[in-house]
Amino acid sequence: MRVFVYLLSALALCQAYDYKEVLRDSILFYEAQRSGKLPSDQRVTWRKDSALNDKGQKGEDLTGGYYDAGDYVKFGFPMAYTITTIAWGIVDQEAGYNSASALADARKLIKWGTDYFIKAHVSQNELYGQVGQGDVDHAYWGRPEDMTMSRPAYKIDTSHPGSDLAGETAAALAAASIVFQSADSGYASTLLTHAKQLFDFANNYRGKYSDSITDAQSFYASGDYKDELVWAAVWLYRATNDNTYLTKAEQLYNDFGLGNWNGGFTWDQKISGLQVLLAKIKGTQSYKDKVQGYCDYITTSQQKTPKGLVYIDQWGSLRMAANAAFICAQAADLGINAASYRAFAKKQIDYILGDTGRSFVIGYGTNPPTHPHHRSSSCPDAPAVCDWNAYNSASPNVHVLTGALVGGPDSSDNYKDERSNYISNEVATDYNAAFQGLLAYLIKNNL
Repeated sequence: MRVFVYLLSALALCQAYDYKEVLRDSILFYEAQRSGKLPSDQRVTWRKDSALNDKGQKGEDLTGGYYDAGDYVKFGFPMAYTITTIAWGIVDQEAGYNSASALADARKLIKWGTDYFIKAHVSQNELYGQVGQGDVDHAYWGRPEDMTMSRPAYKIDTSHPGSDLAGETAAALAAASIVFQSADSGYASTLLTHAKQLFDFANNYRGKYSDSITDAQSFYASGDYKDELVWAAVWLYRATNDNTYLTKAEQLYNDFGLGNWNGGFTWDQKISGLQVLLAKIKGTQSYKDKVQGYCDYITTSQQKTPKGLVYIDQWGSLRMAANAAFICAQAADLGINAASYRAFAKKQIDYILGDTGRSFVIGYGTNPPTHPHHRSSSCPDAPAVCDWNAYNSASPNVHVLTGALVGGPDSSDNYKDERSNYISNEVATDYNAAFQGLLAYLIKNNL
């Protein structure tokens, strides 16, 4: 018995950070990003109802969903990626969520997004993909509750296609249907109906969404739609076990030559995500080889900062590291270099949570960020005025944006906690997505 207690104590000492707390905090961050009429159980109480007049071009109700980052545009493409990725984490790491007592709140997180996507899917071949105008929105620094600017809505349809947007939204709804299958089978069925329609729309009317919704080009321009089409088909297969979708996924994968694409996983790049899922579903060596090639490169050859962060891009450097680690953790579960990939994943999370002497998650750990580039948390409660003076203030944000992952340091580990530095210090819904799933993975595997 004494040996057992000693081993438990040693394990606790090895895990320097409370992954369960950070997972719960990450879910809380999404409550701060909610748009629309807030529910009675809203825990981020400094946020109130906002954007209650968001409407489509024919007056359709487009309230709800999530604000993108430190601003108030609802960009459908990264929002859908966020929901797909968080749902993926719940589907495959549910034990981690249960262990953290976070599953019920995680389902609420998903539903806040999927309820909005259902509203935005106004007809079989018609999907609203953005509410708010980027430059106009970014000229405003204040509370979302006080917005008075015009918030136009932009959509894709058969004349203005967007296979990437429709495909990613289909993937989000399909993945979410798995999350809700045991908890609310009726809702899961509704999600699946919309997912199937959106996949057909994406496949039958091909094109890049940012060619149709041109306001998105300066913010979330799509590189290609081919990976999202395959991604959607893979998720529909996982949700339905209908081999038609798996056959379509592999056919498109081969037709598009996706095996020749460079790996990666972001809001615009699904290639490594779909390869690891196909490897899991099929067990085919060619898919495993692609995943291993990506993760071997990431873990051994990709640039690292002096303190050990895998450095992929200056924009959201921590997000990029967490995304890569999430993929390689999935690869470890396939039996590919399991020990080294898991160690890599844990190292990236621990860097984020404090191994450099500071935390990069707001409200958690040692010396966390206090000046995120985030409008609503920088504003005092109404009726106090909030404007660009709040942006220029040297004071910490008035409200703690608990759980948000900031952009992160540069390639030399340099980081300044400054509101004006939106590269290093903005937050975004997609930043926390794979990060959250990776936390659940580490919890589930007692790493």
